[in-house]
Amino acid sequence: MPELGKGGNTALGAGPVTMELYAEGDTVDLSALLVAADGRVRSDDDLVFYNQPSAESGAVRHLPADSDGPERVVVDPAALPADVDRVVLVASCDPDDVTRTFREVRNVRVSAAQSGAETVLFRPPALTDGERAVLLTELYRRGTAWKLRAIGQGYADGLAGLATDFGIEVAEADDAPAARGVPAAPEPGRAPATGPAPAPVPVRPSLVKPPLGRISLDKGSQVSLSMDKGDRDLVVTVALEWDGGSDRRRQKGADLDLYALFVPAGKALRGALEPGSLVKSGHSPQGRPVLPGGEPAPGKGNGKKKGGQADVVYYRQLGSLTERPHIRLDGDSRVPGREAVRIVRPDEQGYVLLCAYSAVSNGFGSFRSFGAKVVVDDGRGSTVTVPLYENTKTRYWVAIALVDFTSADGAAIHHIEAYSARMTERRPVLHPDGTIEMNAGPVEFKRR
Repeated sequence: MPELGKGGNTALGAGPVTMELYAEGDTVDLSALLVAADGRVRSDDDLVFYNQPSAESGAVRHLPADSDGPERVVVDPAALPADVDRVVLVASCDPDDVTRTFREVRNVRVSAAQSGAETVLFRPPALTDGERAVLLTELYRRGTAWKLRAIGQGYADGLAGLATDFGIEVAEADDAPAARGVPAAPEPGRAPATGPAPAPVPVRPSLVKPPLGRISLDKGSQVSLSMDKGDRDLVVTVALEWDGGSDRRRQKGADLDLYALFVPAGKALRGALEPGSLVKSGHSPQGRPVLPGGEPAPGKGNGKKKGGQADVVYYRQLGSLTERPHIRLDGDSRVPGREAVRIVRPDEQGYVLLCAYSAVSNGFGSFRSFGAKVVVDDGRGSTVTVPLYENTKTRYWVAIALVDFTSADGAAIHHIEAYSARMTERRPVLHPDGTIEMNAGPVEFKRR
């Protein structure tokens, strides 16, 4: 496909343009600004992003990443009013965490696709000086036609600062009531003022990400939970749920066990592979510590390779919420139902891998035949179900989901569904870089 260099431009044809954002490493968000000829927005409504997904009756639309593709913005130039001179595309780091920069993001690229035309690609230069946002491209008028220009300009102040420079007034976390036009409550003992009601304060767009609601992950997909890593009241509950399947299946046995393998933040690494990647025997985790002053990459033969010293919470090692690891299993259910771990102190978490073990006494039915699934609930309005899709039998282990607390957005939940080899009792191993090795951990039988 054609590729633009920084500053390059190309003519656009008729019809909507779909702009798709790709990146590796930390999560970045895509947004768009509708800009007038004076270089500023006309109003706060001209910021299109995850909390304000449409402008000008859908002429510019933000679409989140889903099974149809990555995060994208669709622009219909023909539907834009004459006072919109250009539409600027922006990629930005997590607005809730000022420590996140494009140093943690690799291979950023944005594509522009139109029906009947070749897709155009642009790769901005590497951003290594603390930039938290980047102006990617702009669609701009040239007479009656539209063109696309590659910008690639880094921005240190993130989406909030960039939006402000374009004339957007974003809501601060502590002025949300005022931003919604809600009048302040009267002081205790003082009657409310009489007279004409004050004019409502204009609604300002908030950069705080909304909860996800209830969603279910597709096979191999992932989703991000936005969270404040310093929130001491936050409790993330991760449950293994199963109904035992059919009556016949339950009669044969339906004792599943939840294992939470974890890497604390102080030991977690950012490696070359995406967290949740499956690796083979001999993998040597390499990468930079997630936390400043964290442990360096371990060498080969460090004793944890086969999981003998793995950090794990399960029915024989319930963990703790009041001290490390700040992960605790509620108990062992030997009948169909639910086993859950609660996770607190997200700032101390790195990676948590949720696995299920099927006791030998259950026989050889698939985990899916038990109705097994993992459900992640942040207690703040986001509930993510991670189902199983394969009817794989004669397997005692399945790695179902990885929760990556090193994610820029708060926590990324990955659908894994990786099974142990046939008839093996070795549990999975979670490496410090978030990669997963099956059939490599210790063997530990559970009998009736």
